Amino acid sequence: MASTLLSSPLQGFTDYRFRNAFNHYFGGIDTFYSPYIRLNGKLKIKQSYQNDILPQNNTSLEVIPQIITNDADEFVYVAKYVLSLGYKELNWNLGCPYPMVAKSGMGSGLICNPSKINEVLHKAHNETDILVSMKMRMGYENAEEILDAFPILDKYPLKNIAIHARIGKQLYKGPVDLDAFEKCIGSTRHKLYYNGDITSVAAYKAIEKRFPTIDHFMIGRGLIADPFLPSMIKNNTTEYPENRWAIFSEFHDTIYQQYDAYLSGPTPIKMKMLGFWEFFSQATSNPQKTYKAIKKATNPIKYKQAVAQILNTEMKVASY
Repeated sequence: MASTLLSSPLQGFTDYRFRNAFNHYFGGIDTFYSPYIRLNGKLKIKQSYQNDILPQNNTSLEVIPQIITNDADEFVYVAKYVLSLGYKELNWNLGCPYPMVAKSGMGSGLICNPSKINEVLHKAHNETDILVSMKMRMGYENAEEILDAFPILDKYPLKNIAIHARIGKQLYKGPVDLDAFEKCIGSTRHKLYYNGDITSVAAYKAIEKRFPTIDHFMIGRGLIADPFLPSMIKNNTTEYPENRWAIFSEFHDTIYQQYDAYLSGPTPIKMKMLGFWEFFSQATSNPQKTYKAIKKATNPIKYKQAVAQILNTEMKVASY
């Protein structure tokens, strides 16, 4: 069974600049989800959110916009906006684990409130033609919360439910709960996608073997840490291309130049790339040393020197 691979959105990372560069240099992802649109109580969509999903910024990609909200009017407003851009689907984020989001009753903090979920879905299906899909955790406090939400979700013609096999309180710590995910498979009529800790070809194969009925897999942090991973899964190989670090170097320079043009001043670009290197460093031969070198680079010249040195080291390691 051929699997469909999806890019799970990461706020602050997987915007259209990253997505386009990723797709060009690595490929392997069938569909990208945009980081969520959040309205903060006003029926107005920030320009940066608009730019991220504009069709002209996503010409070579299949992208599904995402919203985070617990307000039915906000949902309908964003649904109508994305429909006006030509999108057919809106993904609803009930997965974000961060305490500030969850404590305000959004993301994974909304899973324990089936009546509110019902209110939003009822209005969305009554007042728009949008196709709704879900991105969820098991719950915020415990993995039973999602099971209590399924009867409500089963009332609506959802496209799918993508489940990250952790609870919100875990953030990204500790192992995924595969037993709890297995319980979900028999507890809803909806098509389920799997998400969580697909960080290698071996990890993917283990999940695929454990859940033979699942054929859609979301990759989040693993895709940034190892951008070659999706294409390696698709090609059923654990071998990297010979010019692995040369390809990565071109990809890095592309996103660096685009973010540098977009962000003003040396501090924002430094912080932006430092965030990426938290992930990128994991694929190097010495993650701690790599990340430290990037952290110590206090200006753009030193940053570029540090990156050149890191890539030079990795090319030497790869050639042994």
